[in-house]
Amino acid sequence: MNQTQFLLKKLKAIPFGLQVFSKAICLKAPYFGSISPVFTVLEAGHAEAIIKNKRAHRNHIGTVHAIAMANLCEFVGGVGLEVSLPDSHRWIPKGMNIQYLKKAETDLVARTTFPLDQWPDSGSMVVHVDVYDKNEEVVSAADIEMHVSLKKKKS
Repeated sequence: MNQTQFLLKKLKAIPFGLQVFSKAICLKAPYFGSISPVFTVLEAGHAEAIIKNKRAHRNHIGTVHAIAMANLCEFVGGVGLEVSLPDSHRWIPKGMNIQYLKKAETDLVARTTFPLDQWPDSGSMVVHVDVYDKNEEVVSAADIEMHVSLKKKKS
């Protein structure tokens, strides 16, 4: 169990644990804090988080900014992968392809799922994240290429 999995397990046992966990992630990686994301589901193979449609997240036309949605996708995809990987593995994002499909005019939820059956000893995998508006319409879709490898042995 890695540190993130350990913290998640401890915090899920208390009221508002996922909210506290989300804040902790934003303290560790401060740029995520710019969108104030909150996990609603976080378990091996499945992650969901929300952001509010508030002024700080909007662009000049009053919709949720594209980069805020990209940030949300990386938050959900990266942390979702972190809590899913065996302790023997690590990851780092290599790139992201993202499509903005519709104006994002409401609060948003990002969702990802991925299989847990095998992890490469070293190689790339793609984590797909969809972003939905309050009407459950996809407003953005991202494919995040992650490099997954075995952790280096400590000497």
